Amino acid sequence: MKEKTAFLLVDMQNEEGTSDIARMDQILQNAKTILDKCRQLNIPVLYTRHINRADGVGLANREPVDEKGEPLYYHDQTTAIEVAEIIKPEHGDFIIDKYRYSGFYESNLDLLLKGLGIQHLIVGGVLTDVCVLSTVMDAYYRDYRVSLVEDMCGTTTEGAHMAAVLMMANWIYDLEIYQTKELYKKMNGENYDVWSSEEPDELQFSPDNMREIFSKLSSSKEK
Repeated sequence: MKEKTAFLLVDMQNEEGTSDIARMDQILQNAKTILDKCRQLNIPVLYTRHINRADGVGLANREPVDEKGEPLYYHDQTTAIEVAEIIKPEHGDFIIDKYRYSGFYESNLDLLLKGLGIQHLIVGGVLTDVCVLSTVMDAYYRDYRVSLVEDMCGTTTEGAHMAAVLMMANWIYDLEIYQTKELYKKMNGENYDVWSSEEPDELQFSPDNMREIFSKLSSSKEK
C-alpha cells in the first residue's frame, strides 16, 4: 500500500461554508483515521487549500464577493483558509495553495508528487462535485492512480455527491472506491472490500435510479 503512495486531502479547511455539508464532522473524523494510519506507515501527506485574495485580484469569474469587493469564501486574511484543527498539518507534510477548483491547476502539486516518486493517490475532501471531482480528474489525466474514499468526501447536497462519485466511477477507468473502514483494513493487511470498474460507463444512472445505482459502490469486491 505505502510504496509510491501519498494521501491527498482536498480543501479540508475552516471555511464556514463547510457547515452546510452533511456529515462534515464524520468526514473529518474519517480523514483523521486514515491520516493517523498514514503517519504510522510513513505515507506522505499533502493538503490543498483553496484561497481567494482579499483584494479580489485573480478571483474566478463571478466569485461571490461582499460590498467591498472582498471574497465571501476562503478569504486569505481570515482563518477560513486554515486546515481544520482535527487534521492539522505536521512538520514534513506538504501544503498546496490553489486559486481554482483543481489542486493541479497552476500549483506545485504535480511537481511535489513527481519529486516524491508518487504514482498512487488516496483522496478525500470537499466539495465532492467541485474541487474533489476536478482534482481527481486532473490526477487521472496525469496518469496517477486514485483511490477515492467516498465517506471522506461531501458536498452541499446528497444528490450532487452521488452524481459526482458516479461520474468519476464511470470515466476514471482504474479508479478504486473505498469506505474508510475498508481502506483501514487494507492498510492493516486485512481482507477488505473495494469497488473498481469493470467497463466504461458501468454505472448508468438516471434521476429515478441514482440511489439504487449508488448503492452498488458498497457492494464491493472482496480482496
